[in-house]
Amino acid sequence: MKLVLRGHHLLCLKGFQGYGYDEDFTKNMTEVNSKRKQPNTTISLVSSPDDICSACPNLTDNLCENEKQNQRIIDMDNEVLKRLDTTREYDSIELFEKIDEIFTTKESVDKICLNCMWHEKCLFYQKLSNHR
Repeated sequence: MKLVLRGHHLLCLKGFQGYGYDEDFTKNMTEVNSKRKQPNTTISLVSSPDDICSACPNLTDNLCENEKQNQRIIDMDNEVLKRLDTTREYDSIELFEKIDEIFTTKESVDKICLNCMWHEKCLFYQKLSNHR
C-alpha cells in the first residue's frame, strides 16, 4: 500500500486521537492513520495536498482555506521535510521511527505545532511538552 503525505501530517498522525474538522475528515484521517501502521506501506513526501487533505473541508482548488493560510501550511511542511530526504519513498514504520528520533522535544516542534488549533488535543505534542 502507498500513501502520499505532506510533511506536517507526519506529526499530526503521531498525535491523532479522533478529532477532525468534520465526520468525513475524521474518518479519512483514521483510515490513513491505520494504513500507515501496516507492514509494507510506503510513503511519498510532499508539501502539497495529500491523502489526508483529500477529505478536508478547508481544501478548495488545491488551496488550504486561503493563500496566507496555505503558505503557513507549506511552511509547516517544509520545517519537517528539511530533515528528511523527499526524493525517496519511505517504509512507513521506519519513517515514523525516524520522526520519533528527529522530534524529541517540544522546542523541536514549536515552529510547526505551536499555532496549530489541535495542539492541545495532540498526543504527540502533549508527550513532548511533558518531557521538558
